[in-house]
Amino acid sequence: MSSHVGTTSSGLAALTSGAVLSPFTQLRKLLGATPAGHAEAIDLTIGEPREPMPPFVVDRLVEAASSYANYPPIRGTTELREAISGWAARRYGSAAAPDPEREVLPINGSREGLFLAALPAAGRKQVRGQPAILMCNPYYSAYIGGALAANAEPVYLNATAATGHLPDLEELAQDRPLLERTVALYLCSPANPQGAVASAAYIARALELARTYDFLLFFDECYSEIYSAAPPPGALQVAATTPDRFANLVVFNSLSKRSNLPGLRSGFCAGDPGFIETFAELRNMVAPQMPGPTQHASAAVWADETHVEANRAAYRQKYEVCDFVLGNKYGYRRPAGGFFLWLDVSNFGGAAQATVTLWQRAGVKVLPGAFLAQVGRDGTNPGANYLRLALVRDAATVGEALERLVVVFA
Repeated sequence: MSSHVGTTSSGLAALTSGAVLSPFTQLRKLLGATPAGHAEAIDLTIGEPREPMPPFVVDRLVEAASSYANYPPIRGTTELREAISGWAARRYGSAAAPDPEREVLPINGSREGLFLAALPAAGRKQVRGQPAILMCNPYYSAYIGGALAANAEPVYLNATAATGHLPDLEELAQDRPLLERTVALYLCSPANPQGAVASAAYIARALELARTYDFLLFFDECYSEIYSAAPPPGALQVAATTPDRFANLVVFNSLSKRSNLPGLRSGFCAGDPGFIETFAELRNMVAPQMPGPTQHASAAVWADETHVEANRAAYRQKYEVCDFVLGNKYGYRRPAGGFFLWLDVSNFGGAAQATVTLWQRAGVKVLPGAFLAQVGRDGTNPGANYLRLALVRDAATVGEALERLVVVFA
Protein backbone atom coordinates (compact mmCIF):
# COMPACT_ATOMS: atom_id res chain seq x y z
CA MET A 1 0.00 0.00 0.00
CA SER A 2 1.44 3.33 0.98
CA SER A 3 5.12 3.67 1.74
CA HIS A 4 6.54 5.71 4.60
CA VAL A 5 9.61 7.74 5.34
CA GLY A 6 12.67 5.53 5.44
CA THR A 7 14.48 7.37 8.25
CA THR A 8 14.61 7.02 12.01
CA SER A 9 14.33 10.78 12.53
CA SER A 10 11.02 12.60 12.18
CA GLY A 11 9.70 16.12 12.00
CA LEU A 12 12.18 18.95 12.14
CA ALA A 13 14.81 16.56 13.52
CA ALA A 14 14.93 14.87 10.12
CA LEU A 15 15.67 18.22 8.49
CA THR A 16 18.41 19.17 10.94
CA SER A 17 20.09 15.78 11.45
CA GLY A 18 20.89 15.11 7.82
CA ALA A 19 18.42 12.23 7.65
CA VAL A 20 16.82 14.00 4.68
CA LEU A 21 19.11 15.75 2.19
CA SER A 22 18.46 17.55 -1.09
CA PRO A 23 19.17 15.43 -4.17
CA PHE A 24 21.96 17.81 -5.20
CA THR A 25 23.73 17.47 -1.86
CA GLN A 26 23.50 13.70 -2.24
CA LEU A 27 24.96 13.95 -5.73
CA ARG A 28 27.92 16.02 -4.51
CA LYS A 29 28.61 13.38 -1.88
CA LEU A 30 28.33 10.59 -4.44
CA LEU A 31 30.74 12.10 -6.97
CA GLY A 32 33.07 13.70 -4.46
CA ALA A 33 36.32 14.75 -6.13
CA THR A 34 35.89 12.35 -9.05
CA PRO A 35 37.11 14.17 -12.18
CA ALA A 36 35.01 14.41 -15.31
CA GLY A 37 35.97 11.91 -17.95
CA HIS A 38 35.75 14.46 -20.75
CA ALA A 39 37.40 17.80 -21.38
CA GLU A 40 33.98 19.39 -21.95
CA ALA A 41 31.67 18.32 -19.15
CA ILE A 42 27.89 18.57 -19.63
CA ASP A 43 25.67 19.14 -16.60
CA LEU A 44 22.07 17.95 -16.99
CA THR A 45 21.18 17.83 -13.30
CA ILE A 46 19.40 21.08 -12.43
CA GLY A 47 16.05 21.91 -13.99
CA GLU A 48 17.06 25.51 -14.64
CA PRO A 49 15.61 26.68 -17.97
CA ARG A 50 18.12 28.31 -20.32
CA GLU A 51 15.82 29.33 -23.13
CA PRO A 52 15.40 33.11 -23.63
CA MET A 53 13.28 34.95 -21.09
CA PRO A 54 10.59 37.32 -22.43
CA PRO A 55 12.38 40.33 -23.94
CA PHE A 56 10.15 42.89 -22.22
CA VAL A 57 10.75 41.76 -18.62
CA VAL A 58 13.56 44.19 -17.81
CA ASP A 59 11.57 47.13 -19.19
CA ARG A 60 8.59 46.20 -17.02
CA LEU A 61 10.84 45.99 -13.95
CA VAL A 62 12.24 49.45 -14.67
CA GLU A 63 8.76 50.90 -15.18
CA ALA A 64 7.84 50.01 -11.61
CA ALA A 65 11.24 50.71 -10.00
CA SER A 66 9.82 53.47 -7.82
CA SER A 67 7.67 50.89 -6.00
CA TYR A 68 10.81 49.58 -4.29
CA ALA A 69 10.26 52.48 -1.90
CA ASN A 70 7.04 50.89 -0.59
CA TYR A 71 6.11 47.69 1.19
CA PRO A 72 4.38 45.57 -1.46
CA PRO A 73 0.91 44.14 -0.73
CA ILE A 74 1.23 40.60 0.64
CA ARG A 75 -1.82 39.50 -1.33
CA GLY A 76 -0.43 40.93 -4.54
CA THR A 77 -1.55 43.82 -6.66
CA THR A 78 -4.91 43.81 -8.36
CA GLU A 79 -3.02 43.99 -11.67
CA LEU A 80 -1.17 40.75 -10.97
CA ARG A 81 -4.11 38.79 -9.56
CA GLU A 82 -6.25 39.76 -12.54
CA ALA A 83 -3.48 38.77 -14.96
CA ILE A 84 -3.24 35.33 -13.33
CA SER A 85 -7.00 34.87 -13.44
CA GLY A 86 -7.04 36.00 -17.06
CA TRP A 87 -4.34 33.51 -17.95
CA ALA A 88 -6.34 30.69 -16.33
CA ALA A 89 -9.43 31.74 -18.29
CA ARG A 90 -7.53 31.59 -21.59
CA ARG A 91 -5.82 28.31 -20.71
CA TYR A 92 -8.69 26.38 -19.14
CA GLY A 93 -11.87 28.28 -20.04
CA SER A 94 -13.69 31.12 -18.31
CA ALA A 95 -15.48 28.80 -15.87
CA ALA A 96 -12.10 27.73 -14.46
CA ALA A 97 -10.85 31.27 -13.87
CA PRO A 98 -10.31 31.85 -10.15
CA ASP A 99 -11.79 34.97 -8.58
CA PRO A 100 -8.85 37.40 -8.43
CA GLU A 101 -10.13 38.84 -5.14
CA ARG A 102 -10.73 35.60 -3.22
CA GLU A 103 -9.13 32.67 -5.00
CA VAL A 104 -5.67 33.85 -6.13
CA LEU A 105 -2.58 34.46 -4.03
CA PRO A 106 0.81 35.44 -5.54
CA ILE A 107 3.80 33.72 -3.92
CA ASN A 108 7.57 33.98 -4.22
CA GLY A 109 7.97 31.04 -6.56
CA SER A 110 6.00 27.83 -6.18
CA ARG A 111 8.56 26.22 -3.85
CA GLU A 112 7.85 28.71 -1.06
CA GLY A 113 4.12 28.16 -1.40
CA LEU A 114 4.30 24.38 -1.63
CA PHE A 115 6.37 24.27 1.56
CA LEU A 116 4.43 26.79 3.67
CA ALA A 117 1.00 25.48 2.66
CA ALA A 118 1.64 22.31 4.66
CA LEU A 119 1.43 24.29 7.92
CA PRO A 120 -2.18 25.54 7.65
CA ALA A 121 -3.16 22.24 6.02
CA ALA A 122 -2.02 20.41 9.15
CA GLY A 123 -3.76 22.95 11.38
CA ARG A 124 -7.17 22.95 9.74
CA LYS A 125 -8.04 19.27 10.31
CA GLN A 126 -8.05 17.55 13.68
CA VAL A 127 -7.06 13.88 13.45
CA ARG A 128 -6.46 10.96 15.76
CA GLY A 129 -2.77 10.24 16.00
CA GLN A 130 -0.14 11.89 13.87
CA PRO A 131 -1.32 13.84 10.81
CA ALA A 132 -0.24 12.36 7.49
CA ILE A 133 0.84 14.25 4.39
CA LEU A 134 0.81 12.11 1.27
CA MET A 135 3.01 12.72 -1.76
CA CYS A 136 3.92 11.21 -5.07
CA ASN A 137 7.18 9.26 -4.92
CA PRO A 138 9.48 10.45 -6.60
CA TYR A 139 8.63 13.84 -5.12
CA TYR A 140 9.74 17.47 -5.11
CA SER A 141 11.79 18.36 -2.03
CA ALA A 142 9.38 21.11 -0.91
CA TYR A 143 6.72 18.47 -0.27
CA ILE A 144 8.74 16.50 2.25
CA GLY A 145 10.10 19.71 3.77
CA GLY A 146 6.57 20.95 4.39
CA ALA A 147 5.45 17.63 5.85
CA LEU A 148 8.37 17.45 8.28
CA ALA A 149 8.05 21.10 9.31
CA ALA A 150 4.37 20.50 10.09
CA ASN A 151 5.33 17.46 12.19
CA ALA A 152 3.23 15.29 9.92
CA GLU A 153 4.15 11.81 8.78
CA PRO A 154 5.34 11.88 5.16
CA VAL A 155 3.66 9.01 3.32
CA TYR A 156 5.13 8.12 -0.04
CA LEU A 157 2.85 6.90 -2.84
CA ASN A 158 5.06 5.12 -5.32
CA ALA A 159 4.64 6.27 -8.92
CA THR A 160 6.12 3.59 -11.16
CA ALA A 161 5.84 2.37 -14.73
CA ALA A 162 3.25 -0.12 -13.49
CA THR A 163 1.04 2.73 -12.22
CA GLY A 164 1.57 5.02 -15.21
CA HIS A 165 4.14 7.04 -13.23
CA LEU A 166 1.37 8.48 -11.06
CA PRO A 167 0.25 7.19 -7.63
CA ASP A 168 -2.41 4.48 -7.67
CA LEU A 169 -5.42 6.32 -6.27
CA GLU A 170 -7.62 3.23 -6.16
CA GLU A 171 -5.07 1.47 -3.98
CA LEU A 172 -4.95 4.55 -1.78
CA ALA A 173 -8.74 4.62 -1.53
CA GLN A 174 -8.65 1.23 0.21
CA ASP A 175 -6.62 2.62 3.14
CA ARG A 176 -9.34 4.40 5.07
CA PRO A 177 -7.39 4.73 8.36
CA LEU A 178 -4.62 6.54 6.49
CA LEU A 179 -7.03 8.82 4.64
CA GLU A 180 -8.81 9.74 7.88
CA ARG A 181 -5.60 11.23 9.28
CA THR A 182 -4.46 12.72 5.98
CA VAL A 183 -4.29 16.52 5.93
CA ALA A 184 -2.83 17.04 2.46
CA LEU A 185 -1.92 15.19 -0.73
CA TYR A 186 0.75 16.53 -3.08
CA LEU A 187 0.46 15.57 -6.74
CA CYS A 188 2.39 16.90 -9.72
CA SER A 189 1.27 16.94 -13.35
CA PRO A 190 3.12 16.88 -15.67
CA ALA A 191 5.11 14.77 -13.24
CA ASN A 192 8.64 15.66 -12.22
CA PRO A 193 10.63 13.67 -13.28
CA GLN A 194 8.66 11.14 -15.32
CA GLY A 195 6.65 13.56 -17.48
CA ALA A 196 3.37 11.69 -16.97
CA VAL A 197 0.19 13.75 -17.34
CA ALA A 198 -2.80 13.19 -15.08
CA SER A 199 -6.06 12.79 -16.97
CA ALA A 200 -9.16 14.76 -16.07
CA ALA A 201 -10.64 11.58 -14.60
CA TYR A 202 -7.55 11.04 -12.45
CA ILE A 203 -7.69 14.61 -11.13
CA ALA A 204 -11.41 14.24 -10.43
CA ARG A 205 -10.76 11.05 -8.43
CA ALA A 206 -8.03 12.74 -6.38
CA LEU A 207 -10.37 15.64 -5.68
CA GLU A 208 -13.15 13.24 -4.69
CA LEU A 209 -10.88 11.61 -2.10
CA ALA A 210 -9.83 15.02 -0.77
CA ARG A 211 -13.44 16.05 -0.27
CA THR A 212 -14.58 12.74 1.17
CA TYR A 213 -11.86 12.84 3.83
CA ASP A 214 -11.60 16.64 4.05
CA PHE A 215 -7.92 17.09 3.25
CA LEU A 216 -6.23 19.54 0.85
CA LEU A 217 -5.24 18.46 -2.62
CA PHE A 218 -2.08 20.43 -3.43
CA PHE A 219 -1.71 20.19 -7.20
CA ASP A 220 1.71 21.21 -8.54
CA GLU A 221 1.38 22.35 -12.17
CA CYS A 222 4.77 24.02 -12.62
CA TYR A 223 5.39 22.16 -15.90
CA SER A 224 1.87 22.66 -17.27
CA GLU A 225 2.97 24.78 -20.23
CA ILE A 226 5.70 22.44 -21.51
CA TYR A 227 4.08 19.59 -23.41
CA SER A 228 4.56 17.57 -26.56
CA ALA A 229 1.05 17.33 -28.00
CA ALA A 230 -2.21 18.06 -26.17
CA PRO A 231 -2.17 20.63 -23.35
CA PRO A 232 -2.40 18.84 -19.98
CA PRO A 233 -5.75 19.24 -18.23
CA GLY A 234 -5.62 21.48 -15.19
CA ALA A 235 -7.03 20.86 -11.74
CA LEU A 236 -8.88 24.19 -11.78
CA GLN A 237 -10.44 23.14 -15.07
CA VAL A 238 -11.65 19.84 -13.61
CA ALA A 239 -12.80 21.30 -10.31
CA ALA A 240 -14.80 24.04 -12.04
CA THR A 241 -17.16 21.36 -13.41
CA THR A 242 -18.07 20.12 -9.93
CA PRO A 243 -20.79 21.52 -7.63
CA ASP A 244 -18.21 22.38 -4.96
CA ARG A 245 -15.99 24.22 -7.42
CA PHE A 246 -12.52 24.71 -5.85
CA ALA A 247 -13.24 23.32 -2.39
CA ASN A 248 -10.28 21.32 -0.99
CA LEU A 249 -8.10 22.22 -3.99
CA VAL A 250 -5.08 24.50 -4.24
CA VAL A 251 -3.12 24.68 -7.51
CA PHE A 252 0.46 25.96 -7.65
CA ASN A 253 2.22 27.36 -10.70
CA SER A 254 5.05 29.76 -11.51
CA LEU A 255 6.92 31.61 -14.23
CA SER A 256 10.12 29.63 -13.71
CA LYS A 257 9.52 26.90 -16.31
CA ARG A 258 6.74 28.47 -18.38
CA SER A 259 8.64 31.69 -19.03
CA ASN A 260 12.29 30.80 -18.28
CA LEU A 261 12.34 33.13 -15.26
CA PRO A 262 13.54 31.02 -12.32
CA GLY A 263 15.40 34.00 -10.87
CA LEU A 264 12.30 36.19 -10.77
CA ARG A 265 10.83 34.01 -8.00
CA SER A 266 7.28 34.61 -9.08
CA GLY A 267 4.42 32.17 -8.77
CA PHE A 268 0.89 31.82 -7.49
CA CYS A 269 -1.51 29.49 -5.78
CA ALA A 270 -5.22 29.45 -6.53
CA GLY A 271 -8.30 27.55 -5.47
CA ASP A 272 -10.24 26.98 -2.25
CA PRO A 273 -11.13 30.53 -1.09
CA GLY A 274 -11.25 29.61 2.58
CA PHE A 275 -7.79 28.11 2.49
CA ILE A 276 -6.45 30.98 0.38
CA GLU A 277 -7.68 33.42 3.04
CA THR A 278 -6.00 31.44 5.82
CA PHE A 279 -2.82 31.01 3.82
CA ALA A 280 -2.70 34.73 3.00
CA GLU A 281 -2.88 35.55 6.71
CA LEU A 282 -0.08 33.09 7.49
CA ARG A 283 2.09 34.59 4.78
CA ASN A 284 1.25 38.06 6.11
CA MET A 285 2.89 37.06 9.38
CA VAL A 286 5.91 35.05 8.26
CA ALA A 287 6.56 35.26 4.52
CA PRO A 288 8.18 37.93 2.36
CA GLN A 289 6.13 39.98 -0.05
CA MET A 290 6.81 39.83 -3.76
CA PRO A 291 8.58 43.10 -4.70
CA GLY A 292 6.46 45.65 -6.55
CA PRO A 293 8.51 45.64 -9.78
CA THR A 294 8.37 41.84 -9.81
CA GLN A 295 4.60 41.94 -9.53
CA HIS A 296 4.32 44.44 -12.36
CA ALA A 297 6.61 42.45 -14.64
CA SER A 298 4.87 39.18 -13.72
CA ALA A 299 1.48 40.56 -14.75
CA ALA A 300 2.89 41.33 -18.20
CA VAL A 301 4.45 37.87 -18.49
CA TRP A 302 1.25 36.02 -17.58
CA ALA A 303 -0.54 38.08 -20.23
CA ASP A 304 1.84 37.04 -23.03
CA GLU A 305 1.82 33.68 -24.82
CA THR A 306 4.20 34.37 -27.71
CA HIS A 307 7.31 33.51 -25.71
CA VAL A 308 5.60 30.42 -24.26
CA GLU A 309 4.88 29.03 -27.71
CA ALA A 310 8.51 29.63 -28.70
CA ASN A 311 9.59 27.83 -25.54
CA ARG A 312 7.51 24.76 -26.38
CA ALA A 313 8.97 24.72 -29.89
CA ALA A 314 12.49 24.70 -28.44
CA TYR A 315 11.69 21.71 -26.24
CA ARG A 316 10.04 19.86 -29.12
CA GLN A 317 13.29 20.24 -31.04
CA LYS A 318 15.20 18.75 -28.11
CA TYR A 319 12.79 15.83 -27.89
CA GLU A 320 13.25 15.18 -31.59
CA VAL A 321 16.96 14.81 -30.84
CA CYS A 322 16.11 12.42 -27.99
CA ASP A 323 13.86 10.38 -30.29
CA PHE A 324 16.67 10.08 -32.84
CA VAL A 325 19.54 9.26 -30.47
CA LEU A 326 17.73 7.07 -27.96
CA GLY A 327 15.03 5.34 -29.97
CA ASN A 328 13.58 2.87 -27.46
CA LYS A 329 16.77 2.43 -25.41
CA TYR A 330 16.57 2.59 -21.59
CA GLY A 331 12.78 2.50 -21.70
CA TYR A 332 12.70 5.90 -23.39
CA ARG A 333 9.44 7.27 -24.71
CA ARG A 334 8.88 10.93 -25.35
CA PRO A 335 7.17 12.21 -22.18
CA ALA A 336 3.80 13.91 -22.43
CA GLY A 337 5.02 16.96 -20.52
CA GLY A 338 7.89 18.60 -18.71
CA PHE A 339 11.54 18.69 -19.76
CA PHE A 340 13.11 15.67 -18.07
CA LEU A 341 14.17 12.25 -19.28
CA TRP A 342 13.61 9.31 -16.93
CA LEU A 343 15.88 6.56 -18.20
CA ASP A 344 15.93 2.98 -16.95
CA VAL A 345 19.50 1.88 -16.20
CA SER A 346 18.67 -1.25 -14.24
CA ASN A 347 20.90 -3.24 -16.61
CA PHE A 348 23.89 -1.05 -15.75
CA GLY A 349 24.04 -1.39 -11.99
CA GLY A 350 21.24 0.99 -11.08
CA ALA A 351 21.07 4.76 -10.74
CA ALA A 352 23.99 5.52 -8.43
CA GLN A 353 26.52 3.30 -10.20
CA ALA A 354 25.38 4.47 -13.64
CA THR A 355 25.70 8.12 -12.55
CA VAL A 356 29.30 7.63 -11.42
CA THR A 357 30.19 5.64 -14.54
CA LEU A 358 28.71 8.26 -16.86
CA TRP A 359 30.60 11.06 -15.12
CA GLN A 360 33.90 9.17 -14.96
CA ARG A 361 33.85 7.97 -18.55
CA ALA A 362 31.97 10.68 -20.45
CA GLY A 363 31.82 13.84 -18.31
CA VAL A 364 28.01 13.87 -18.34
CA LYS A 365 26.49 14.75 -14.98
CA VAL A 366 22.98 13.47 -14.26
CA LEU A 367 20.85 12.92 -11.17
CA PRO A 368 20.20 9.42 -9.78
CA GLY A 369 16.49 8.83 -9.53
CA ALA A 370 16.98 7.30 -6.09
CA PHE A 371 17.88 10.75 -4.79
CA LEU A 372 14.45 12.05 -5.81
CA ALA A 373 12.52 9.43 -3.85
CA GLN A 374 12.48 7.51 -0.58
CA VAL A 375 12.62 3.84 0.29
CA GLY A 376 9.08 2.67 0.95
CA ARG A 377 7.60 0.10 3.32
CA ASP A 378 8.26 -2.61 0.75
CA GLY A 379 11.98 -1.85 0.95
CA THR A 380 12.29 -0.45 -2.56
CA ASN A 381 13.04 3.00 -3.92
CA PRO A 382 11.01 3.67 -7.11
CA GLY A 383 13.85 5.77 -8.53
CA ALA A 384 16.62 3.28 -7.82
CA ASN A 385 16.97 2.17 -11.43
CA TYR A 386 16.48 5.52 -13.16
CA LEU A 387 18.49 8.54 -14.20
CA ARG A 388 16.95 12.00 -14.49
CA LEU A 389 18.30 14.21 -17.24
CA ALA A 390 17.17 17.84 -17.48
CA LEU A 391 16.87 18.99 -21.10
CA VAL A 392 17.80 22.56 -20.31
CA ARG A 393 20.80 22.88 -22.62
CA ASP A 394 20.52 23.63 -26.34
CA ALA A 395 19.54 20.81 -28.69
CA ALA A 396 23.09 20.24 -29.95
CA THR A 397 24.46 19.90 -26.41
CA VAL A 398 21.62 17.58 -25.42
CA GLY A 399 22.41 15.45 -28.46
CA GLU A 400 26.11 15.32 -27.57
CA ALA A 401 25.31 14.26 -23.99
CA LEU A 402 22.98 11.50 -25.14
CA GLU A 403 25.46 10.22 -27.70
CA ARG A 404 28.09 9.94 -24.98
CA LEU A 405 25.60 8.14 -22.75
CA VAL A 406 24.77 5.61 -25.46
CA VAL A 407 28.48 4.90 -26.05
CA VAL A 408 29.12 4.39 -22.32
CA PHE A 409 26.20 2.01 -21.89
CA ALA A 410 26.62 0.20 -25.19
